[in-house]
Amino acid sequence: MSTAVEDRNSRRLAWCVAHVLRHAPDHIALDLLGRLDWPTRKYLCRDEWLPASAVTLLLRHGSEADRHFIARNPRVVGRPLPGLPGPARYARRRTPPELLPVLRAELGRDPADGALTTAELIGLLRRHGIRRPRVALDVLRLPYVLDPREAAAEHGRQSLPAGAAEALLLVAELPDDTVRALLTTPAAVRDGRSWHRPAVRAVRMGRLTHEELVACVAPARHTLLLGHLPPGPGLRWTLPEQAGMQTAVTRALNPLGDDPRLWSELLRHAPGFAGPLPDLVAAVVAGSLPGPQSPATPADAATPTAPTAPATRAEPDGALARAVRHLAPTAAEPVTGGVERELALASLAVPMETVQEDIRWVRDCLDRSLLTGADVVRHKLPACWALDEDHWLGDVDHPDRHDRPEAVLAARAEADRLFALALGEDPDAWWRVARTLPDFAGTLPHLLLRVTDGDSVSTRP
Repeated sequence: MSTAVEDRNSRRLAWCVAHVLRHAPDHIALDLLGRLDWPTRKYLCRDEWLPASAVTLLLRHGSEADRHFIARNPRVVGRPLPGLPGPARYARRRTPPELLPVLRAELGRDPADGALTTAELIGLLRRHGIRRPRVALDVLRLPYVLDPREAAAEHGRQSLPAGAAEALLLVAELPDDTVRALLTTPAAVRDGRSWHRPAVRAVRMGRLTHEELVACVAPARHTLLLGHLPPGPGLRWTLPEQAGMQTAVTRALNPLGDDPRLWSELLRHAPGFAGPLPDLVAAVVAGSLPGPQSPATPADAATPTAPTAPATRAEPDGALARAVRHLAPTAAEPVTGGVERELALASLAVPMETVQEDIRWVRDCLDRSLLTGADVVRHKLPACWALDEDHWLGDVDHPDRHDRPEAVLAARAEADRLFALALGEDPDAWWRVARTLPDFAGTLPHLLLRVTDGDSVSTRP
């Protein structure tokens, strides 16, 4: 039986590991999860605000005990356990009686006469999945036989509507390769209002991590738009999911560095590039994409199928340009605020008398633009509090939102940058940070510097 001190240490380590997992690539996250002892792993699954990708990895690679604790974790919001959302949630759903005559007329037979074939099911989903997945889910309550390969081939031949693809993700229990195929559409297909819903649903159901989503979604412009999906009605990223997606997309864009020429090439080719974002980035870096179209020769002008430069595809609302500007590195803005800003930065290292007073002060500084989320991550003491927004924005009644989303996203992006710059792909360094974070009294940059230099990380007497 563990002592009270051991129990407390396990809880604190689980809390810190949960924060580190937000910023770790999938293979590093798997390595960190494998190094945890049983008590710490139990608290991680049961008590912490787990990022979506960590939940997916634990469900996929963890033990039955991990799944048991995650299923009973009230803070794991929107995940598929127990059946929320997922096949079990829709098992009691019945096809509305008023829909049956319509389906009977479209099929040319009574659906009760036999199970729908894959071709019949796909045909019905094309007609009834154009908007939201509700009617498509009603169709999927009929008996059917679905061949995943045939469904993927039909989607490749002519893309299924977003509502139909989302309904299939919800109830069909498709293999992983079919799930990835449903998230691919031709670059020339016009984006509907709900084009993003299948991708969001795939992450929220635990079928894909953010990193895997970036690797498989095509065309590349969809991935860029998902990295900066503005809030709106309907199914959208929650704030932690948006931060995780931003992290994954930024990681895929790292090869571009801060070269403005490469970023302009990315924006020029993204609208018409049919492959996933990592392929586009690799082609931009390698310079293997076609340059601007030269003036057409008479023979070229007479050929109606001559290739068109990707830049000719218009984005009327500028959403893609805004997404790329948001994800691109920016030059450091001139420091303003004078003495007030210096006092605000200094105050991050000197906690107030009460936590509530400290939170009010930080929020006031954020509202007056004296501080940003990145400033808090760099300067707040201790490092574990800087990584937890609840310690400087206050507790929220729901884990999927904060009333200062810009500050949260900026803080997560800055922490991503610091972790990637200091630790890279070294799993041992990531583990040392996770192990020393609970008792480290300095700032996050100080901790990363000490760990990478191999010096003692203790700042306590």
